[in-house]
Amino acid sequence: MHTTIKYRGRHRAASTSRTRRHLAVAGVSAAALAGLGAPAAMADESQPQIPSEAEIQQMVHDGALDAHDAALLRSGEVPEQYRDQFEQGVTDLTNAVAPGALQQRADEKAAAEQAAAEAAAAQAAQDAFSNTTDTPCPASAKACVDLDGQRTWLQSDGKAYYGPVAISSGRPGPDTETPRGSFVVTYKVKDEISHEFNDAPMPNSVYFTWSGHAFHADDTNVPSAGCIHLAYGDSEEFFDQLQPGDEVFIY
Repeated sequence: MHTTIKYRGRHRAASTSRTRRHLAVAGVSAAALAGLGAPAAMADESQPQIPSEAEIQQMVHDGALDAHDAALLRSGEVPEQYRDQFEQGVTDLTNAVAPGALQQRADEKAAAEQAAAEAAAAQAAQDAFSNTTDTPCPASAKACVDLDGQRTWLQSDGKAYYGPVAISSGRPGPDTETPRGSFVVTYKVKDEISHEFNDAPMPNSVYFTWSGHAFHADDTNVPSAGCIHLAYGDSEEFFDQLQPGDEVFIY
């Protein structure tokens, strides 16, 4: 009598969920094999030094990030449909070994990008402030004033040789705004004072109207009553360079 024995194989087709779990574990293993927890080389093996707790934490932090990046470089070897699980496994292990390291790096990158953007914007603004080409100021003018840009400069034959420098001009209003147009220097007073404003000092005054409008030294962060405020050193240069009859163009 013969008995037939049926063999039941122990191997089964892998399920999608099992495959994903295996790939996640593979991601973890890839990160681990990439160097997480690897001991740091001693500078001098004959006299080993015990690193401080802060140094150990930094080594773990740096090692985790290096391993994370190295493992993700291999994610292209993983079938596309399982790549997310692989990469998530790498990230999970990194966060477990060095909590906050990935977020800290992302924050530092964002801060660096923001600082670079602000620096670029500041440089662009400085370039615009310094550019005296293609302005309405004619070549015949000795002094040019850009009210919108709050700047002024001295020029010869249309080419700036001093400035632009920062100014403040008149406050909005019919009696306080700095007039726009072409003017000429009328007269100068070295140690001028304003009787209209309680004998306020107006050093290095260079008048360009008979209505009291002048370049003079004053706070360039404070609007004037129609004059052009200059830093003291700039007012000295304007006082020395501008002479009666020189053209002043304000736009």
